[in-house]
Amino acid sequence: MRLNRPAIVVLGSSSFCYVAAETLPVGLLPQISTDLGVTEAQVGLLLTSYAVVAALSTIPFTALTMRVPRHLLIAATVAVFAVSQAAAALAPTFVILMLSRLVCALAHGVFWSIIGPITARLAPPGQAGRATAMVFIGNSLAIVLGVPAGTALGQWLGWRVAVGFFAVAGAICVALLLKVLPTLPALPRDLAAGTGRQLRDAVRILRDGRVARLCLITTVLVVGHFAAYTYIAPLVRRDAGLDGAGLSALLLGYGLVGLLTNFAVGRFVDRRPGPLVIALTTIVTVSVGLLAPVLGAAPTIVATLLWGGAFTAIPVFLAAAVLRVAPTARDAASAVYVVAFQIGIGGGAFVGERLVSAGHLAVLPLLASGFALVATVLTALSPTVFPRRIDAEEHRRAEVAALH
Repeated sequence: MRLNRPAIVVLGSSSFCYVAAETLPVGLLPQISTDLGVTEAQVGLLLTSYAVVAALSTIPFTALTMRVPRHLLIAATVAVFAVSQAAAALAPTFVILMLSRLVCALAHGVFWSIIGPITARLAPPGQAGRATAMVFIGNSLAIVLGVPAGTALGQWLGWRVAVGFFAVAGAICVALLLKVLPTLPALPRDLAAGTGRQLRDAVRILRDGRVARLCLITTVLVVGHFAAYTYIAPLVRRDAGLDGAGLSALLLGYGLVGLLTNFAVGRFVDRRPGPLVIALTTIVTVSVGLLAPVLGAAPTIVATLLWGGAFTAIPVFLAAAVLRVAPTARDAASAVYVVAFQIGIGGGAFVGERLVSAGHLAVLPLLASGFALVATVLTALSPTVFPRRIDAEEHRRAEVAALH
């Protein structure tokens, strides 16, 4: 069996659209707030509300769709994305903008719950982690190109044009998914299980200590990250005087370093996850903590680039760990992992909004650094989730288990 590269590329492109569109408000806080007459802190709540709905809907919607062929289901989730982005681009009020994003949030959890298992089915045995890393290049490119290019486009032609661009990109991805994905029927165990059983399985999977610990590490890390990252625009404006084109350039560098890191560590996802995750979370701890004091332009830029390089690579290891620790229940485990990630995004953005509204912008980097430190310690104490080394035989056994 060979790696299905065309399908991997289109899946990566779809993830690019989802990540870029979800986080686009981060770079366009001033434009959206001015156009719709709300504060920048309120615009930050676009991420919170999105994450809350995605977290609440992921498990039930994933259970309801277990019997739908996987190739059709993922195309449908991207189609919902495209329609919701079109509605957001035309939204006359902030409330309509938020509601249109929430429609997308309903499909978001299903998309991220199934993309990992689908990727694993397109990869040869022992290469699921490598294939996942290739798909997650789309996530990195979303930070490298999507957010900074969307920010620049929004500053030039208006935020509505930037959002509309992703609606068009999503529609193209739907057509390509239907063209290049092979037929991927639901697995026999999914066909045999009803919705009620799938809901119970998704909740029961948390009794697996490895899955529970992975979700805890994910939530802790992501809460801290998004508390600070949601308000990166006012942070770098305060610390480095960057705005407009300068902000776009920094966001470009943030993602570019993350993309390079992904390339560098991607080959080790299936071999040495433990040491690399600890190294990456340690870099996040130090780099984001350096943003707390006002150090000036150069130190702020360096710290931000290190932060981006380290954090952008971490979700690859998290997603690969889900497939590894629950080989016989990948959809259920992926669903609860997505919930954990969305709780992190929503919780972080909400905490950030509360602190910014109270005038405590400088606290955000310290909060993010502290949470990253906790995640580092938890990772070091979880060798069954992030082993120091994985051999080829372990991969083979996991892939055999996943198919039965």
